[in-house]
Amino acid sequence: MTDNTPLMLSLKIAGISTVIVFITGVFFAHVLSRKQFFGKSIVESLFLLPLVLPPTVVGFGLLILFGKKGWIGSWLIEWFDVQIVFTWIGAVIASVVVSFPLMYQSASAAFDSLDSRMENAARTMGASEWKVFRTITFPLAWPGLLAGLVLSFARGLGEFGATLMLAGYIPGKTDTIPMAIYFAVESGQMEKATFWVVIIVALGFSTIMWLNWWSRRNMQRYKNGHT
Repeated sequence: MTDNTPLMLSLKIAGISTVIVFITGVFFAHVLSRKQFFGKSIVESLFLLPLVLPPTVVGFGLLILFGKKGWIGSWLIEWFDVQIVFTWIGAVIASVVVSFPLMYQSASAAFDSLDSRMENAARTMGASEWKVFRTITFPLAWPGLLAGLVLSFARGLGEFGATLMLAGYIPGKTDTIPMAIYFAVESGQMEKATFWVVIIVALGFSTIMWLNWWSRRNMQRYKNGHT
């Protein structure tokens, strides 16, 4: 009987990272979509950089930051006795970094497509910025935000390279499905590898199918409401 630890760990890590990515991605996308300043393109390029870098390069950078002698890692160990490397927390951090660009892109596109006149009208009626965001901006941008949310979860679920560099492979602690597949193949356990490949393909396919179905349904409702 196959141990289900990789599945549970993958869902846990992808779930936690998706929550973090959703909150931070929406925040930064909203702030940057409403502001123009010198160096904005540089900031956005840094946000999107993990999309074009090899996962091992991203993992190496995280290792420099969060390793025992890293800039952040050494500080965490000294002050809080918390180690990031070779832990599931490290896997979450890796997942956050590689999936953040997808959420940020989707959120930016969603906010940029909104008609700012509706927000301005609410402001002239005395609504606070938080109320404008909560009652107008967020609901109108929700379809795009949901797309980013789903894609970020799928990306986090399949993360391998950066996770291997930062969290390593420790059975019961950091053995996510991609890790289980890789090391099963390495050890010649092809049946085990095939099992996990089927599981993660089914999860990814179901996620994309649901997103496509929801998008078509939402678009149909939009068309019906304007006919």
